[in-house]
Amino acid sequence: MNYTVMDTREFEGKRVLVTAGTQGIGQAIVARMAEGGARIVTTARKQPGYLPPRAFFVAADITTVEGCAAIANAVREQLSGLDILVHVAGGSSAPAGGFAVLADQEWQRALDLNLMAAVRLDRTLLPLMLAQKSGVVIHITSIQRVMPLHDATLAYAAAKAALSNYSKGLSKEVSSKGVRVVRVSPGWVETDAAVGLVKQLAVGKGTDYDGAKKILMDSLGGIPLGRPAKPAEVAELVAFLASARAASITGAEYVIDGGTVPVA
Repeated sequence: MNYTVMDTREFEGKRVLVTAGTQGIGQAIVARMAEGGARIVTTARKQPGYLPPRAFFVAADITTVEGCAAIANAVREQLSGLDILVHVAGGSSAPAGGFAVLADQEWQRALDLNLMAAVRLDRTLLPLMLAQKSGVVIHITSIQRVMPLHDATLAYAAAKAALSNYSKGLSKEVSSKGVRVVRVSPGWVETDAAVGLVKQLAVGKGTDYDGAKKILMDSLGGIPLGRPAKPAEVAELVAFLASARAASITGAEYVIDGGTVPVA
């Protein structure tokens, strides 16, 4: 049987934008793309302590029109074009308490971060890909689009559902023009922020780290794999989907959640 050996420099010469690339999943994706030889622009609000070689950082608030414009300008100036766009930016800062505590500003904040940032950057940067008749756009969604947690992340879940729907529609428009659009839907990923949350839960519940992990997994209905995903595992999936190895994949959503989402 013949096996294809992965090209460790598969992104050599590729120009990549990764939003929210200074921590967690985004940081792992930046590292993986840099390892593959890509030139990268990444963004967050604050300068990271470390960036891999061939990566350029731009400080910007991606939730604003002005911030998205600054990111797009950095892509043009630093990369002179774009081949791969990975939208990682997302999250929730809403208070707990369900729908009743979600004022208009909380909904708007969730939409600006989890939906409109991608819409604005796509609208600005997709023409670069369409002009060269090639490119890949990857939107990081969430399993909460189908398993919303109502207490604190209802607006986040709704925004991620909107992002997924938008992404599917976009794929139908641009795939025939040479640009693939794919979604990656993570479940619980054990980022540094998630580790901190588990440690806080452990203190509050009077248990250890593993006990708190089990409490969180149970709150999700269980993770059949028995553990959350690692950021590097999500990065590997993104790298595959962005590569020529996935040249016929577009319009699809890939779930990486250890089996959390039940499938009928």
